[in-house]
Amino acid sequence: MSTGKEDFTMALWKEYLEKDQGRTAAKQSEGVPQSPESRRPVQEGSPKNDSIIAAGLTVEGKIQGVGHLKVAGRFQGDVQVEGDLTIETGAQVTGDLRAGTINVGGEVQGNIQAKRVQLLQSGTLIGDLKAGSLTVAAGSRMRGKVEFGWEEEATGQAGIGDEGEAR
Repeated sequence: MSTGKEDFTMALWKEYLEKDQGRTAAKQSEGVPQSPESRRPVQEGSPKNDSIIAAGLTVEGKIQGVGHLKVAGRFQGDVQVEGDLTIETGAQVTGDLRAGTINVGGEVQGNIQAKRVQLLQSGTLIGDLKAGSLTVAAGSRMRGKVEFGWEEEATGQAGIGDEGEAR
């Protein structure tokens, strides 16, 4: 269900980007030097697909796609990325998480499914965890069911049987 608020926000963001690109083009034509970041060539075949939810931000919704995600603020919703997911110290995530590698330094309330999971010293997980490999640091906390070492189940290839048991 769309409230229309997302469309409005996306339209504003698009307008901002178009204006910013226009200023960059104007600076280039005026001979104004650009910052080193804007001059750096984009390497073909390696697009920058890193996203950050910064500290101090609270976001609700669903994230799905290819790339790496770092959460330093608060996020409520499910996340499914083909890449790495990092929950920074002090961050809070409520929802189910699925990624290639998940590093938990903050607090997660929800289920995790990944090829590799690291619970860092400051990490807290309240929910079930299913992973190909699991690293747990001293001081981390968890409440829930854990399954690891079963690569095919951790990557989502295993289904749920008629009686609710993993097969």
